[in-house]
Amino acid sequence: MARVVHSYDDPERFVAGTVGEPGARTFFLQARAGHRLTSVACEKEQVMALAERLDVMLDEVARRFDRDPVTPTGADDNAPLEQPIEEEFRAGTMTLAWEADAERVVIEVFAVVAVDPAELEDEEPDPVTAAMESDDAEVFVVRITEEQARAFARRAVALVASGRPSCPFCGRPIDADGHICPRANGYRRHLPE
Repeated sequence: MARVVHSYDDPERFVAGTVGEPGARTFFLQARAGHRLTSVACEKEQVMALAERLDVMLDEVARRFDRDPVTPTGADDNAPLEQPIEEEFRAGTMTLAWEADAERVVIEVFAVVAVDPAELEDEEPDPVTAAMESDDAEVFVVRITEEQARAFARRAVALVASGRPSCPFCGRPIDADGHICPRANGYRRHLPE
């Protein structure tokens, strides 16, 4: 079976978004070019890591090429994800690169493929490696400008921050009905009113 590649060069839109209520949200990366639309499910931590690494990489690009960092000039894209949201695959490994000749950021997102631990070569399979990337797995490739990458990162950080607040004592998220805080010996903490 050949690898399926969902490739977008200069998409009209590339954003992170969610479906659902805080505490039960599903995160997606979504790209659109014309009538083509691709949505890839991912974890909140993956969205945050991608946003942080994009900013770090673009700061380094600006430093190396001795220029001011690019900032988004247009209005923030706060629109919801485009419909229909049909999950192509669940994100696994992500790679990030800078194409100097084209001055584009390249983001590759590889699908996670379930692998039977018995099929692994190790005599004692590690349960952590039970989900791995395969050479035949799908991949989502997006090539965007610096400005698009900064706009993506800004939206992604705001998206992650809009979730459940963190407990000031243990750092775990607080649901609307509170949570049992291990730092408070099991006392149920609630959101301040």
